[in-house]
Amino acid sequence: MAGGELPRVVITDCDHGTIAIEQEILGDLAQIELHQRKDEAALLRLCPDADGIITQYGAFTRRVLQSLRRCRVIARYGVGVDTIDLAAATGHGIIVAFVPEYGTDEVSNHAAALILALHRRVLPLDRGVRTGRWDFRLGAPIQRLTKQTLGVIGLGRIGTALAAKLRAFGLTILATDPYRTDWPDWVRRVPLDELLQASDIISLHCPLTAETRHLINAAALRKMKPTAILVNTARGGVVDAEAVVRALRERWLAGAALDVLETEPMPATHPLAGLDNVILTPHAAWYSEDSIVECKRKTALAVRRVLEGQIPAAVANPEVLDRLSWAASR
Repeated sequence: MAGGELPRVVITDCDHGTIAIEQEILGDLAQIELHQRKDEAALLRLCPDADGIITQYGAFTRRVLQSLRRCRVIARYGVGVDTIDLAAATGHGIIVAFVPEYGTDEVSNHAAALILALHRRVLPLDRGVRTGRWDFRLGAPIQRLTKQTLGVIGLGRIGTALAAKLRAFGLTILATDPYRTDWPDWVRRVPLDELLQASDIISLHCPLTAETRHLINAAALRKMKPTAILVNTARGGVVDAEAVVRALRERWLAGAALDVLETEPMPATHPLAGLDNVILTPHAAWYSEDSIVECKRKTALAVRRVLEGQIPAAVANPEVLDRLSWAASR
């Protein structure tokens, strides 16, 4: 960066329709560029001279991170940082910022809506009415919701919010989370295997890591009740979609609702699209007009803080701070 030249902030990709908020927050401090690219080849070409980066789905591999000559911060729109190699970012002294709390209400509400729609068999009943079949038995069998057990995998902000909402419906709440230390007294902490075997409804709220990739595979699905339903509003890679297709077809899983998939967007020819016991939504759980504004504002503020020599509110790789003299002293 030449003397007197503003820092360069690259927004790799953004499907929000506008970057007015980012320009408002960063415009006096940096040059802002928007590119609708997320693939490694494009990032290698667009990002080497960026001082700060904002990304939605950009593939920040070790190779891309090694190419960044002066980047101080990569801020991701949203909670998950599984598209960024955190170890490589730390090794190159790059802060990875994220927004962990912006969509808690939206995602937990979406998960609850999917659970209720599956449990009450809303889609087959709707389809029946539209085709002239006025018959409540199209939804059978439906059990009373207060007799059901909800199993939450990942009791963080969103998992806890969902559990609290469905507790109000009278469900028994089980949860598993190896990292949670403070457990609400109305949640029964159980091992994963027990949760899979005992739950009528299983909702996923864990991050995608090497530990959780394909956590819900054929073996896990076989442990579930054949009457159980599975809901995923976390990350697509937590679930083995091929195993879910087989379980739904062979009816060793009663139903599933998936907002996220390992490959997005899902092709219309995907086997899931032809099943009548699945609900699919297009990675929309996070969305409301309010959540977009909050996410964009907090993401841009994270970049601004680093460019001004401050630590952002949420850092995905906090160990990097010990490697940065200006951050370690704060």
